[in-house]
Amino acid sequence: MILTSDFTLVSSFALFSAACLIPLYLIYAFLGDKLKDVWAQCLIVILWGLHGLNVMSTLVGMDEFGPRFGFAPALSATAWLILTCYALERHWFPQSRVRLGVSTVGLLTVLLSLYFPGQALQLNASAWLPLHWALGMASYGLFGAAVVHALILSNADRLMRQAAESSANLPLLTLERLTYRFVIAGFILLSCTLLAGFFFGESLFGAEHAWHWDHKTVLSTLAWLTFAYLLTARYRYGFRGKRAVRVIYIGTGLLFLAYAGSHFVREVILHR
Repeated sequence: MILTSDFTLVSSFALFSAACLIPLYLIYAFLGDKLKDVWAQCLIVILWGLHGLNVMSTLVGMDEFGPRFGFAPALSATAWLILTCYALERHWFPQSRVRLGVSTVGLLTVLLSLYFPGQALQLNASAWLPLHWALGMASYGLFGAAVVHALILSNADRLMRQAAESSANLPLLTLERLTYRFVIAGFILLSCTLLAGFFFGESLFGAEHAWHWDHKTVLSTLAWLTFAYLLTARYRYGFRGKRAVRVIYIGTGLLFLAYAGSHFVREVILHR
């Protein structure tokens, strides 16, 4: 298997923002806990703004190449939304320690979007299409934040059982509540995205791209059913622990395959 990229589509602004983001993410990942709180907050704001502009330069077409989209820009937008959730969470829970995970995800997606900037979009569809995309990417970001917190929750639970000190700095019940709040918010947005595609698919994408049961629709629907099962089992039967975390991973994995995974296969492996 040979992976190819279209580096010539990377704009000067994307290169500049990436050149700034990479060292800043590294600084925040490894030195963030040693900075004074005010400097750490300033660094988060700078990261948030630069990463957001990096995403916008691709999705909206703020450069000479016009709007583009693909698996790497989708992942970068998801990472930016995870960073947004983290910045808000840190305001309410200053003791939260998911810095390393958020920084790693942000750094990797910025690097990926440099090498795989996506395909140019030829849009003749509805003006509401960007809203449909925004809902889908927002649900991606919220489920991504849920996965990050689920990983920390699992690690904290394991350390507690071993009588070791956890670096999460949040009680397990608080971590669990945060995880499920992200799942609930993501589930609501995913539901809105699927409903919009089902009822308004023809006006959004055109007659040739109206709702039909392709791999993206099937996987997205399976992800929705997975999260619906998780939330129903939690609130009716108290479903929690390792099994519940596995369900979060499965549902997010299905959602990842529905768009980013399928576009990775098309763009990188099949070169379509």
